[in-house]
Amino acid sequence: MKVLVTGSAGFIGWKVCEVLLDTGYEVVGVDNLNDYYDPSVKLWRLRQLENREGFKFYELDIEDYKALERLFSCERFDAVINEAARAGVRYSMENPHVYISTNVAGTLNLLELMKKQGIKKFVLASTSSLYAGQPMPFKEELPVNTPISPYAASKKAAEVLSYTYHYLYGIDVAVLRYFTVYGPAGRPDMSPFRFIYWVMKGEPIQLYGDGSQVRDFTYVDDIANGTVKALSVKGYEIINLGNNTPHKLTYMIELIERFTGRKAKINFGEFHKADMKETWADITKAKNILGWEPKTSLEEGIERTVRWFEDNWDWIESIRV
Repeated sequence: MKVLVTGSAGFIGWKVCEVLLDTGYEVVGVDNLNDYYDPSVKLWRLRQLENREGFKFYELDIEDYKALERLFSCERFDAVINEAARAGVRYSMENPHVYISTNVAGTLNLLELMKKQGIKKFVLASTSSLYAGQPMPFKEELPVNTPISPYAASKKAAEVLSYTYHYLYGIDVAVLRYFTVYGPAGRPDMSPFRFIYWVMKGEPIQLYGDGSQVRDFTYVDDIANGTVKALSVKGYEIINLGNNTPHKLTYMIELIERFTGRKAKINFGEFHKADMKETWADITKAKNILGWEPKTSLEEGIERTVRWFEDNWDWIESIRV
């Protein structure tokens, strides 16, 4: 099988490409390599893929329908995994339009071309941010009609569009709601990366709230394995991929201190209105449909991430965070 992975230089997209290649798939990756966060991290990820047999890369934007159309005309795909997205809850409040153009219109472009080419397998990366205000642990059947950020709203729109194309054109769709993904080569705008970076630099952590917020931190390798398993989904399914073991932010900071051997300095700020105070995934459906469950504890995952920082500190130290 040949699989198109959008956002292939992104954090999760890169790891999904690795798992696909390890499993024997041909992979075509696309990414626009934008500068929402320091592109040097994206380029590092891409270098890990470039010499892999079975991998081909195109620099293009899923918002560009004509460029995508040319790609679909010269490559024949058996499935599409859409990891390309504008991410970040807070930034979506500053620049909401780009979230709609990428997360909604970009998804629509892919679905339209899949329809035209007769491609029947679609995996959509979505988010636990949709569950704001719902009782925990979050189950997929909960109503998610009250998104509290433009980011969450754009992901809800992409989910609904995907259902429409499943209903009208028989495309099998797996919508994966990811829970706080972290790990080596993570996103510099997310707390696990930023906190480790600041501690290693000897700079204060900027913490919004008192640290009692709870997150279902999920290691990137586990997320990527679940994403590849989702290619087997028939029909339309929404599936949580989370660690099912939530922890406070303060505990993650304690682990960073343990594995770096350094004490964290913390600047406390106001809790952000668009942030969720708690997340916790019910993963019963992932176990039943995909035969998937996470294998990596937060302790093991943070240690691996700290070791990656240490191994790559010569270039990480100078990136923008």
